[in-house]
Amino acid sequence: MTQQPPMQQGQPGAARPGQMTAVMRAVQASGPKVLRIGVVHAGRVTEERIIKQRSHVTVGPNEKSMFVLATQNVPANFRLFELIGNEYWLNFLDGMHGRVALPSGVSDLSVLKGQARRTPQGAYQVKLTEDSRGKVQVGDVTFLFQFVTPPPVQPRPQLPVSVTSGASAIDWTTTMIVAFCLLAHTMLAAAAYSDWFDQVVDEDTAVAGLIESMSRLPAPPPVEDKPTEEDITDAKATDKPTDEPKKATNAGGKAAGAGANAGAGKAGGLSDKQAAALASELDRLEMATLGAMSSSGPATAGVLRTGESVGGALDKAAAQNTGVSGGSDLKLGGGGGPLKPGETGTAGLGSLGSAGKGDTSGGTGTVSKPKGPTGSASVGGASVSGGSVSNASRVVAGMRAGFRSCYQRGLAENPDAQGSIRLTIRVGPNGEVQSVSASSSGSLPGSVVSCVRSRAQAAQFDPPEGGSASIAVPVSFVKQ
Repeated sequence: MTQQPPMQQGQPGAARPGQMTAVMRAVQASGPKVLRIGVVHAGRVTEERIIKQRSHVTVGPNEKSMFVLATQNVPANFRLFELIGNEYWLNFLDGMHGRVALPSGVSDLSVLKGQARRTPQGAYQVKLTEDSRGKVQVGDVTFLFQFVTPPPVQPRPQLPVSVTSGASAIDWTTTMIVAFCLLAHTMLAAAAYSDWFDQVVDEDTAVAGLIESMSRLPAPPPVEDKPTEEDITDAKATDKPTDEPKKATNAGGKAAGAGANAGAGKAGGLSDKQAAALASELDRLEMATLGAMSSSGPATAGVLRTGESVGGALDKAAAQNTGVSGGSDLKLGGGGGPLKPGETGTAGLGSLGSAGKGDTSGGTGTVSKPKGPTGSASVGGASVSGGSVSNASRVVAGMRAGFRSCYQRGLAENPDAQGSIRLTIRVGPNGEVQSVSASSSGSLPGSVVSCVRSRAQAAQFDPPEGGSASIAVPVSFVKQ
């Protein structure tokens, strides 16, 4: 076998040197020694630095110094080690202490002052060699120095040969396929999130179609307002009769009762024909009464809500010839003519009190005895201040029935009670009632005032525009 000559570094295909070879070459090519400095503070080495590039070493309180000191005993940027030409010189002042090893021996700085030369700045200057070492104390900081061989230069990082040699062997076919697939997927994703394929919509046509479809929708059913528990209580209190019937008989009534009893027979009650005729006559009387309540008198709704007496309207209704008379098919006996409110006598309905009861003594009917006085409550206009409440008038008007119920209970305590109350309602941001103050006048009991205040406290208004509002409500109570 023939031995191949070794490849030279400059020949093509020659292997590059390894890391160890590069380090050895860097060590061989190193220049003169460099300065190594350690900083000792409070007995501990706080910093160590190798001055790879030969330059001045400065100390002092200036932040531009290489070693920053907190002491003020040295100048701002004092050159402790000064590079003159290619050699280092040690500069020290009178306040500095230390020892230096020179070719002539180890000497203190105080001894070297006689051998050193003075600089224009007043510092002592001593020449150092590559074998010199020592320490210099500046205040409470000690600098240790010596000259050492410069560290080897780190080689530049390089990729392994196995990696760099494979860069020329790329599978271009596979690379092109991967690149094309990536491009196709990117285009598909962009098309999915774009509006290129969206259908063009005509806004006028869409709005017209929406309006036409809404016009074909059936009308919504009417919303029925469910009565609240408070309204039901007020209605029961209003519809409750205040008069209890009390039977009273007289001589004329006995005769009428006897005649009615004889006409009705011994069966003890009305026949079906008579009951139907009586119901028909009562319906006609009711319709005539409602018809007589024209616009000149109180409204029917007002009568049902407030319980106010409408005697004039009832008189007009009684003047009609639709009252129950003795000439009807009921054959109740008694004289003819319409029945008027408060009129007693021998009218047809007057003998109903004893008909069918077997009372041979007869009678003219029942006499009502009132239980006590009734009262009405009137609510004045609501005065809003501090903000605007849209439904203030409607909510205040709805409190009237509750105020009237409070006054009716007060009349049971004091029949002569009447007067007025001025309410001041404080409405919160959400429409809730925060506080209610009431000032009363007249002879109203305290229970009426507290009841009216609690009714107003339970009210709910729309949120005021200004965040809060105050509503003043005058309420008057009159005994009837």
